[in-house]
Amino acid sequence: MDPLIEHMTMKTISVAIFDKIPLFAKMLKKYLAEQRNMMVDVMVSDFDDLAERLRCHHVDVLIMDISQEDYFEQLKMLRTGFPQLKVLILSMCTDLQVVSELQDLGIYGYLSKSEDGDELIHAIKMTADNDIYRNKLFTEALYLNRRKSMKKERDEAYLELNERERMIVQMLWEEKTNKEIADELFLSIRSVEKIRQDVRDRLGLKSTVGLLKYALDKRIIHLNNTIVPH
Repeated sequence: MDPLIEHMTMKTISVAIFDKIPLFAKMLKKYLAEQRNMMVDVMVSDFDDLAERLRCHHVDVLIMDISQEDYFEQLKMLRTGFPQLKVLILSMCTDLQVVSELQDLGIYGYLSKSEDGDELIHAIKMTADNDIYRNKLFTEALYLNRRKSMKKERDEAYLELNERERMIVQMLWEEKTNKEIADELFLSIRSVEKIRQDVRDRLGLKSTVGLLKYALDKRIIHLNNTIVPH
């Protein structure tokens, strides 16, 4: 298991499941209920039911399938109506373009339903802890935008981010936590969080995933020490 899991909070994680296949949803609920510090408070197959339940229940992580035809609009509505909700996609679809488009809406991770159960638990814990779960599929989708944007000039990006901001973005790409970043830069965790938020606000980005995609597009991130798809 990834060492990142060591820093994750041990509080009980409240999970919601939104999947139109009742049998799968029930099996997933049973599996999650068997995990330590995890409980499923909401399980629905209809979007209107989901929205109603979310108004009444605090949920840390929403596990959402995208087999519905209007999944993109549904996710946009969730981002507007429940901006603090952390969304993790669990789907049979592995289309990189789809994943990339969903990243623009601020999802915290994307897993195939063929993934191992332990990997899903790891993703839920990372998401609940406000960290991006970046598996191979998620990384390839991030890199997709970079390949499409190689013609863009790197210099203009440097005019928008100062050296410290670029260092923080680089460390986020390297999957370092706020605490690890703060320790390396001799800052407080609160200062790191504020810098991250200020950068997103200034660039008009809604999420950390959006920031990483932007940094890849602008070639701010150095990939020398990172394994990326060719």
